[in-house]
Amino acid sequence: MPVNNLEIIQTVRRALRTGVLAGVLFMMPVCAAAQADGTVSGDRATDMVVDVVIMRPLGLAATLVGTVLTVVALPFTIPSGSVEASAHELIVKPAEYTFKRPLGEFSGNEN
Repeated sequence: MPVNNLEIIQTVRRALRTGVLAGVLFMMPVCAAAQADGTVSGDRATDMVVDVVIMRPLGLAATLVGTVLTVVALPFTIPSGSVEASAHELIVKPAEYTFKRPLGEFSGNEN
């Protein structure tokens, strides 16, 4: 029985939604633990591994998505004069979290 493109698209969408939901649910306790005492596991080496494997790639993705969103929002932010504030929140903060933060430290400086 041939599979049509609509079924494939629906299957991919379902898988993506499930993956995103699982990722969000997984990251909630990690973020809560990081906010509580600055560590995720209590062990510095494990914190560094979690940082390199999970948090830095997520930070890079947030920086890239923020860049795209900033460009998309330009028609709205230019007239209101909020380009700099928008770019700071959507690009600079995720980039600083990704590239300036010491490895294994999850508590970022809030500006």
